[in-house]
Amino acid sequence: MVQIAPDWTLFLQIGNFLLLLFLLNLVLYRPIRRILNERKEKIAGFEENIVDLTQKAEKTKKEFADRINDAKAAGFQKKEALKAEGEGEEKQLVGKIQQEILAEMESVRSQIAKDVENVRNTLKKDVDTFSHVIAEKILGRALS
Repeated sequence: MVQIAPDWTLFLQIGNFLLLLFLLNLVLYRPIRRILNERKEKIAGFEENIVDLTQKAEKTKKEFADRINDAKAAGFQKKEALKAEGEGEEKQLVGKIQQEILAEMESVRSQIAKDVENVRNTLKKDVDTFSHVIAEKILGRALS
């Protein structure tokens, strides 16, 4: 069996290992850990920004939807108001036209009544003449 005796090189190797460990920690491990920590902090910051921006986007989306709904409601109310106003104007026009028609009908009735009265008066004047002519035709002789 091979036996290794510890001598001064063992202590030199231990010192060399510790020196190398110190130098690697100083030159390699600390900067890598610092970079990893910075990256972790950046990622955490980005995640916070993402959460904030997502919340702002949801809030903006909700406000937009609320404004759209308000605009729809206002449009519907305006439409209903215009519809009611149109119906009111329609009723006014129909009422006005009915009044005009009634006035025209009354005027026509009045004119017809006047014409009937004129024809009656004319016929009353001519009744004697007509009755005299009819009597002559019935009797077949002239009346004096």
